[in-house]
Amino acid sequence: MSEAASPDRPPESAPVGHTGTRVEITERAPWMFNGWVGVLLILICAGVSYAVAVSSHPYFAAIPVAIAVVAAASLTIVQPGHTKVLRFFGNYVGTIRRTGLRMTVPFADRRTLSIRVRNFETNRLKVNDADGNPVEIAAIVVWQVADTARAAFAVDDYVKFVAVQAESALRHVATSRPYDDPGEGTSLRGSTDIVAAELAQEMAERVTIAGVEIVEVRISHLAYASEIAQAMLRRQQANAVVGARARIVEGAVGMVELALARLDEQGIVELDEERKAAMVSNLMVVLCSDQPASPVVNTGTLYS
Repeated sequence: MSEAASPDRPPESAPVGHTGTRVEITERAPWMFNGWVGVLLILICAGVSYAVAVSSHPYFAAIPVAIAVVAAASLTIVQPGHTKVLRFFGNYVGTIRRTGLRMTVPFADRRTLSIRVRNFETNRLKVNDADGNPVEIAAIVVWQVADTARAAFAVDDYVKFVAVQAESALRHVATSRPYDDPGEGTSLRGSTDIVAAELAQEMAERVTIAGVEIVEVRISHLAYASEIAQAMLRRQQANAVVGARARIVEGAVGMVELALARLDEQGIVELDEERKAAMVSNLMVVLCSDQPASPVVNTGTLYS
């Protein structure tokens, strides 16, 4: 048994993750000229061929004709926002990025590949967040082909590859964060920018093997799943009521404290501890009540 195939260590040829995948092809430029040089060469060959054909040796006219055919086969047109990926008898020759009429390797197989910025929206995925709650999430992905050779030859279909990897990364990121965090931590709803940046980084690592760059990723849809939406809405409403009550109580305590301090400071009335407690109780009831208080006029003494 060889050392590479021993049970103590994995085979060296087995890649682990995207970084271990071997892609030996990268984009390069082929040799090329301005296409109008080829057009001029074809016209010259046509003139020479006609001159030879009417001469005493017409069989030599096949030579300029063959040259004109080769020159015509080497012409190609590159539209703006597109490239031409060249293959010659199964070998990758290069990629033409310069637009216009170009003269390059004759009889080469030419594949048009777009390098324009594209975008798509993922499907609405139902996943469980970090707390186990089912949520629906979707994202808009903006991407562009950066390495045309890898996009053409490293994967079967780079468009489908990007779409599948986008959904996979979205599922992974969504399960690593809670939908909402009352403790002001990182959550899907409260930290969308952070989640989008993390999603873009993970997607970029996943699709770099296909020669694709991620321009931007944004969360386009985020909500609880329909089966728990009503329960979560009631929980959010309860949290809002508790927060509002806490704010009201905090303000009421401050107002009662200020009232007692001002009464003692200006000597308007002297209250014993029992009457201070009664006053505090009455003020707290008035300030914290949902309904307006009905005043009662005391026509007797303070202690009656």
